[in-house]
Amino acid sequence: MENLGLINLNYNKSICKKMVDTNYTLTAVAPKEGPSVSVLGDTYRIVVGGEQTNGVYALIDMLIPPKGGPGPHSHATFQEAFYILDGEIKVITKEKIYTATKSSYVNIPFDGPVHKFTNETGKVAHIVCITTPAGMEKMFLELGKPVAAGTLLPIPQMTLEKLKRLQSIAEKYEQKLYPPDYFDH
Repeated sequence: MENLGLINLNYNKSICKKMVDTNYTLTAVAPKEGPSVSVLGDTYRIVVGGEQTNGVYALIDMLIPPKGGPGPHSHATFQEAFYILDGEIKVITKEKIYTATKSSYVNIPFDGPVHKFTNETGKVAHIVCITTPAGMEKMFLELGKPVAAGTLLPIPQMTLEKLKRLQSIAEKYEQKLYPPDYFDH
């Protein structure tokens, strides 16, 4: 049996190699460390990005205020997973509506459905998001306005100019955006 495990390790060596930090050192991030940006009123703190994980994943600490959350979108080349630390979000697809409460986990797979999530409560939701592979965090950094960790800015009014900028940046990162009423059809 030991040899079987060794064979599996060798078989997966190329995959494992990608997951190893090339400098072979521990990565540690202190609370509130990492860039924080306000993206349409949500605050995303990039705990670790592709530079720290060889592009394998990104870990993003998200604060979603009441009425916050992204509109309908999809991303075929990214897997996105959420773990709810506090509060709740409603995750919506054409097939399902799921209310994710504290200690819930939600996964949007590669080639996953058009989805959105929203905070419909009066309390800020606190979420940990993992994206695989890394890269989506770069979109948030490009879209967002730098803020101090934990800071929430008001949800901005969407203008045609802001929408065009949002769509252009989203497309650059292989995201597809849908109209706000996409799920009403």
